[in-house]
Amino acid sequence: MSKRRVTYYYDGDTGSFSYGFGHPMKPHRMRITHDLVAAYGMLDKVQVLRPKRATPESMTTFHTDEYINFLHRVTPETAEELTYHGTRFLMGEDNPAFEGVFEFCSISAGGSIAAAQRIASGAADIAINWAGGLHHAKKREASGFCYINDIVLGILELLRSYPRVLYIDIDCHHGDGVEEAFYTTDRVMTCSFHKFGEYFPGTGTQEDKGMGKGKYYAVNVPLKDGITDESFRTVFEPVVSKIMDVYRPSAVVLQCGADSLAGDKLGCFNITMNGHAHCVQFLRSFNVPLILLGGGGYTVKNVARTWTYETACALGIEKDIDLNLPWNEYFEWFSPRFRLEVPANNMDDLNVKDGSLDKVKFNALHQLAQLPCAPSVAMHDVPRETLGKHLGLEVEDDREDSGMDGLDRRLAQHARYLYKLQEATAGSEESDDERYDSDGSSYRRSRKRMSIMTNRYIDVDTGKSVPRRRFFKSAAKWDETYGRVRVEQESVLDPGMNGVRTGGLVALMEAGGKSRLARETNNEEDWEDGASV
Repeated sequence: MSKRRVTYYYDGDTGSFSYGFGHPMKPHRMRITHDLVAAYGMLDKVQVLRPKRATPESMTTFHTDEYINFLHRVTPETAEELTYHGTRFLMGEDNPAFEGVFEFCSISAGGSIAAAQRIASGAADIAINWAGGLHHAKKREASGFCYINDIVLGILELLRSYPRVLYIDIDCHHGDGVEEAFYTTDRVMTCSFHKFGEYFPGTGTQEDKGMGKGKYYAVNVPLKDGITDESFRTVFEPVVSKIMDVYRPSAVVLQCGADSLAGDKLGCFNITMNGHAHCVQFLRSFNVPLILLGGGGYTVKNVARTWTYETACALGIEKDIDLNLPWNEYFEWFSPRFRLEVPANNMDDLNVKDGSLDKVKFNALHQLAQLPCAPSVAMHDVPRETLGKHLGLEVEDDREDSGMDGLDRRLAQHARYLYKLQEATAGSEESDDERYDSDGSSYRRSRKRMSIMTNRYIDVDTGKSVPRRRFFKSAAKWDETYGRVRVEQESVLDPGMNGVRTGGLVALMEAGGKSRLARETNNEEDWEDGASV
């Protein structure tokens, strides 16, 4: 295989975080993988870089300001309050608010963004960030152990330089967060090979093909339990080959989730290390700029083995390395077989038993056949940085000392908070169940989310009816006849006028901008809640 320039991103702090005792996600697997890659002497053959950690501003290119602000503030002690008793941002037990969660997210996102920038600049042919690949995170909430969708952030960076990007997901779980982000565009094609049927996240049928301009650009290949290397290859190669032929991507992002390996604690496939790494080898053969990301994987020693071997595949030296593991700091973790391999088990391949694999492959190829040609887009050069920053003349902006007045900033944040909160809190979603009172004054919202650990739906409910928020609501009405504001006449007793009752604006001001009806229905709490930041 031809030699490629490979950049390998790693931050030594990424293995220091913990989701909590007993949680299946172990960030420590990245440190074990890195130690094994170093033991094989591969670090001398790649350019090892420590990525710059993603800033909150860079994360908001996809995620909402409120969600990023929440991640920046949340701690295990304040999680109950900031998540509104588990009804916003972090729902269920899959995504705990562990210590240092924002720093962990900034490392993951920073690596994927840096990998995309490295590829776009032409400095590397293949970029690796095993700390990335967190494909379940949504725009305003965490899901499936994923808090920040580093994949979307990396693809958005690629789209600054490339007209078309292909995203391929071989994680056992459907890459719902990435598909959802690019569901209506043809500049990104998403292709996910995953388990479907009573399995998290419950999405990814072949009926989901995209919408609007993105119709037919979301390809899903739902599989059943026990798929083997041979079966997986018979569907992976023809589908990906057809995509490369009709879509002609400028760059490819491959999410190498290792929970599709045999023996994974949360997975249900029967794919060996060689079968998993074949996907990397196959995409490398197309000679298209390639980004390799991590993802799921909950049997730690198998994750480290596979990502180490796939690093060798990126370098093209997989046939030259010794399958007997070299001595390393975590050597005892790989007992009882101290070899670089993940063997298959004796699971039955249900995809072959019922003949569903051929039907799934046919449907995927038929969908791709409906694409007329590779979409194009007008591209122009995008400056990577300002001239002042390039020359080193600009100083990093300090939030306290910047030119913007502090009061103006707080008012702007307050306005965004008020207008966006109504949408975020009372907005309707497909998976949300909102029940309103007969007069429409209050509602009870119930959200259904599936747990990745139990594969069961959890019902997130506020537990009580709450008043609908009406920000900046007053009794003032516009009078079309006179072309001015007409205020409801509400008389009050004015002591300064010998007991004469007055109304109109005086009454409205004394009422704090609220009508008599609002005061009688006890909306004081709702008014104060909406005005606080």
